[in-house]
Amino acid sequence: MRNGKPKQNKPTKTAATRPREQGLEKRGKERSGQAKAVQKADSFLDELKNDLVAFFRVNGDESFTFQQVLDHFSVGDRKMKLIMQGLIGELTDEGALTRLPDGSYRADETAGTIEGVVDHVNQRFAFVVPTTVNGVRGDRNDDIWVATDDLAGAVDGDRVRVVTYTDSSNRGRRTEGKVVEVVERGRTELVGRIEVWPTYGFVVPDSKKLYEDIYIPKEKLGDANDGDKVIIRLTKYPDPRGSRGRYEGEVITVLGIAGQNNTEMHAILAEFGLPITFPAEVEQEAEAISAVLTGADLKGRRDMREVTTFTIDPVDAKDFDDALSVQILDNGHFEIGVHIADVTHYVKPGTQLEEEAFRRATSVYLVDRVVPMLPEKLSNNLCSLRPNEDKLTFSAVFEMTPEAKVVKQWFGRTVIHSDRRFSYEEAQDILNTGQGDYLEELRLLNELAYKLRDERFKNGAINFDTVEVRFKLDENGVPLSVYPKLRQDTNKLIEEFMLLANKRVAEFVHSLSKPGQENTMVYRIHEGPDETKLQQFADFAGRLGYKLKLDGDHLSNSMNRFMDSIEGKPEQNMLQQLAVRTMSKARYSTEDLGHFGLAFRRYSHFTSPIRRYPDMMAHRLLQHYLDKGKPADRDEYEDKCRHSSERERMAAEAERASIKYKQVEFMSRMEPDRTFEGVISGVTEFGIFVEIIENNCEGLVRMQDLSDDYYEFDKENYRLIGQRNKKMYTFGDAVEVRVKETNLARRSIDFELVTDRPSRIANVGFDRKSRSHRDESGLRGSRSSQRSSGSRRKEGTAAKGENRRGGRGRR
Repeated sequence: MRNGKPKQNKPTKTAATRPREQGLEKRGKERSGQAKAVQKADSFLDELKNDLVAFFRVNGDESFTFQQVLDHFSVGDRKMKLIMQGLIGELTDEGALTRLPDGSYRADETAGTIEGVVDHVNQRFAFVVPTTVNGVRGDRNDDIWVATDDLAGAVDGDRVRVVTYTDSSNRGRRTEGKVVEVVERGRTELVGRIEVWPTYGFVVPDSKKLYEDIYIPKEKLGDANDGDKVIIRLTKYPDPRGSRGRYEGEVITVLGIAGQNNTEMHAILAEFGLPITFPAEVEQEAEAISAVLTGADLKGRRDMREVTTFTIDPVDAKDFDDALSVQILDNGHFEIGVHIADVTHYVKPGTQLEEEAFRRATSVYLVDRVVPMLPEKLSNNLCSLRPNEDKLTFSAVFEMTPEAKVVKQWFGRTVIHSDRRFSYEEAQDILNTGQGDYLEELRLLNELAYKLRDERFKNGAINFDTVEVRFKLDENGVPLSVYPKLRQDTNKLIEEFMLLANKRVAEFVHSLSKPGQENTMVYRIHEGPDETKLQQFADFAGRLGYKLKLDGDHLSNSMNRFMDSIEGKPEQNMLQQLAVRTMSKARYSTEDLGHFGLAFRRYSHFTSPIRRYPDMMAHRLLQHYLDKGKPADRDEYEDKCRHSSERERMAAEAERASIKYKQVEFMSRMEPDRTFEGVISGVTEFGIFVEIIENNCEGLVRMQDLSDDYYEFDKENYRLIGQRNKKMYTFGDAVEVRVKETNLARRSIDFELVTDRPSRIANVGFDRKSRSHRDESGLRGSRSSQRSSGSRRKEGTAAKGENRRGGRGRR
């Protein structure tokens, strides 16, 4: 043997005892464009062949003679020797092994590897998420489990190549693997709190998916002081082929003293790779644009300045990118105009403004600020549809019957003059009291919106309205209160007309296609739910006393009835979140796949170009086809769609991080002995997550703090069961907690359990009114989505159609 004792067919000695996530069922199809590195073993020979592949790959730096392989597998029987010789020959022919000139064999590192991105969910292990054709994460059962020791120096977000292997003690479980190459570093800059010592420093990363402190040499500390929040650049990674090594870096930006509001918000932006300021050249280009409308600007536009027009937005909004106009026609119909800021009139291809808008792709909404996609000169001035000013717009104008049926439509560039700026609250107050500006117009729009909404639900739309929290902050950004955002008729009014415009624009562009030449368009697509996840959720809801019909004819109505039935219940928020997580994530694409949640055959994003780059693309494409242009380059726009979807995801994660930070800060200010009523929102092997009912803040009751008994984690049903008293803690149970510890740096809250409330605990399989622990048989249900250590309960984008701007979000 050339290099000592070979490794076993596992990357590390403890592989067989590591915690594992839920196993996968046999896959029904191969990943697109790539073969699996290790095939499922259908026979003894297949299994033995897989073990041979694993042996060579795990010992990829070494070569072995045929005899050394036989010795490793303890093969002495003549027939088995012939079988092994045949299998090694097959692997050599297939390219998995290479025969060296001295007659020994070595694994071909380039054969059978899978490329993917590291998702380091836990200090002990990570998943490699395989690359898919459309760039969207596929079935999580396809993710490859990799021990931290086998990441070869890769960190969360890195693109890597991984080899998979089998483990005979875990047949049928999730695929395991080992990183053999870091293809591309996902992040070279990190954010964290620095600890400065006389001759060096250490940075503790803010990211919950980075588990190693970064060493900073003295000469690379810059102006950082102990306790500062800093941005660092990684300059050295551990040796992927060595057992030792550390991360090293250099300070490139000092954000300020850790714990200060401005510092922490900037740190969150930097953590997710989001910009804080605009480059000087972009600002200069924006400032150079004239604010005076000339005859050339108005040429070719439909003049709608004399039509009654107004905006309805959040009270603190400054970028008004949509307005509605109302006109009663002689035939008894209504002309409703949806007017959208004509951003692309000012932002031209090839400019610095265009490049920066594409790079950002979206505005970012943190708790206390907006980081806009466009400089303030455009977002709050030139393109904002402010009252009593002439503004350039791109409009969708509909002639509608009193029954809200569209009988005519027109799309094109316009000039408008907004007569009034309403906040949602102002407009709602006028509707409620029957007094105020433009009462009749608001009533008309509200009636039409109700009919449009009813028609959507009749056609199969699903109501995914979920709870969204807001904060009242003082002048220093300190949270004084946390409260749920109220969605009223005026929010839904605006949403319905934005949905109508987005839908009709997508359909109109498609209708202009010539036979055999479908027009390229940027669609907002939402694919149907995964049937397995949906069934798991339905089974779980069923054990909580809720029934769901999953067939195509009844799913939407059944889901809407379910949403109505849980309204006001302690478990409402968690069940809504779980229901949303059974669905696919909405994204941008040139593929014409429709929108499942809205029940629209075609749907685009057209109505928010100030804050979403895909809307700018939709504007340009619509004008291109109005000008009789040929189908645009699909590949070019698909690449831009993927980029926009990814930037949207990062912006949503940053928004959630800012909310979580303010929730932790708010709870850190509570009186030490104050107790809160909560609901169990997650159960794991290390404790139970509890969400406080009054403010939706979530924290963890750790397993070691449940001291009245020894509790075991029932993985299949996602509950904890006491060995002696058989007490059970499961999803949806009502409990009472107090704050034990808050950690702003890690954005985490630890609770201690004061008492459970048996009279309010969900009683699965029995009369819900009693809500008591009577089911000692263990049949309490299972969650549809496992929470592994270090993970977060709330994932993905905000609820469909909702965000901090009041209902015009990420549908």
